[in-house]
Amino acid sequence: MLSLHTNNAALSAQNAIAKTQSNLSTSMTRLSTGYRINTASDDAAGLQIATRLKAQTSGMAMAMKNTQNATSMLQTASGAFNQVTNMLVRMKDLATQAADVSSSTKDKEAMQSEFDALGKELSNVMNNTTFGGTKLLTGGTLASSMTFQIGASQSETMTVTVASAMSGLTSSLSSASSNYTTAITNAAELTSNANATIQLLSDAIDKVGVVNSALGATINRLDHINSNLSNISTNTESASGRIMDTDFATESASMTSNQMLLQAGTAMLKQSNSMSSLVMSLLQ
Repeated sequence: MLSLHTNNAALSAQNAIAKTQSNLSTSMTRLSTGYRINTASDDAAGLQIATRLKAQTSGMAMAMKNTQNATSMLQTASGAFNQVTNMLVRMKDLATQAADVSSSTKDKEAMQSEFDALGKELSNVMNNTTFGGTKLLTGGTLASSMTFQIGASQSETMTVTVASAMSGLTSSLSSASSNYTTAITNAAELTSNANATIQLLSDAIDKVGVVNSALGATINRLDHINSNLSNISTNTESASGRIMDTDFATESASMTSNQMLLQAGTAMLKQSNSMSSLVMSLLQ
């Protein structure tokens, strides 16, 4: 029907152009940002899933930092115990040498001087080793239960305790250091106390080994946890990317198609607007 008031062809062309412009705008936005989902209206369910995955990967990234920091802390403590072991071995050598009758009183006094110096440094290491300003050994972090946050959720924690072993070690070190003292100057007493100290030092070395072994096992476990977190994080980020990221090949083809449709729609709108002139030709 020819009509001056209503041009159905023009209305249809205008509607098609509006839809094409909207689709073209969406494709250009996706290509410019690199994301398939830029607003919730693009894919509400997909955005919710991707947001949850993003929160998980972010939490796991922080958990990985936690494991690395915890490993550094435990390695610091383990390094200190290595030095403690070296000093205890030397102190045991001195006590063993001093327990022999071939050593004179002067020899034993010289050995005692070195023994005392090692005892002081042993006390310094045990009482003043710190990590980030916090004491680690005697009366420090290792003296109580340690809880590590090893994941992105509340339940992903690891609790390690060497408190009992640390208590026994501290007591053993105290006994070994105080048993062989400079207050004794008689050669026979020096020999007797040196001999008794040998076993105390052996016990102390064993107890250092127990604590250090537990720390080593924990460090290895944290390393495995870090590797597992890295693997999970990689796969989770890939899953999020498949939801959020733009497929450039698909969107490029869609943009080209919409551009062609827009040109065709504009041309048809121009043609439909000329139809009203046909009405006037009937009046001539």
